[in-house]
Amino acid sequence: MSARAVAETGPLPSGSFWKRRVVAPIVGQLRQGTTPEKIALTIALGGVLGIFPILGSTTILCGLAAYWLRLNQPIIHLVHYFAYPAQLALLIPFYRAGSTLFGQPHIPLSLSFLIDRFRADAWQFLGDFGMIGVRGIVVWCLVAPLLAAVVYFALRAPLRALARRVSVV
Repeated sequence: MSARAVAETGPLPSGSFWKRRVVAPIVGQLRQGTTPEKIALTIALGGVLGIFPILGSTTILCGLAAYWLRLNQPIIHLVHYFAYPAQLALLIPFYRAGSTLFGQPHIPLSLSFLIDRFRADAWQFLGDFGMIGVRGIVVWCLVAPLLAAVVYFALRAPLRALARRVSVV
């Protein structure tokens, strides 16, 4: 980085990855006047929307939620990015729970099975597996509000304490 760029943007934050990429943006938002409650809501929604059981949809969902609720776009996307491994881990449990909830048989979700079914009849594949996705979304809709509330209320107190520390400094 050139001396001019450092002068314009300030020095690069030092410390661990966690401190530079997670804590520093939150502290920056607190210093700019964002309330701890708004940051807690941003993190809670980023995490919950980040595990939505349809791959490729979370960026749009987080962007729309942040725009609609006037939340911080970078923080919500950072959180949903970190939630991606959880999204992958929860896809099949959401789909299985949806099948169980609706009394449907569990369809094997192995890659070779899916490819064979798609090659046999793409439209039938989309109909069958689209409904698995819809049932997974229903389960997510049942779980998401509770999970968001737990994360929100768990983060409010630590973020308030951080806000007090930041305003003192």
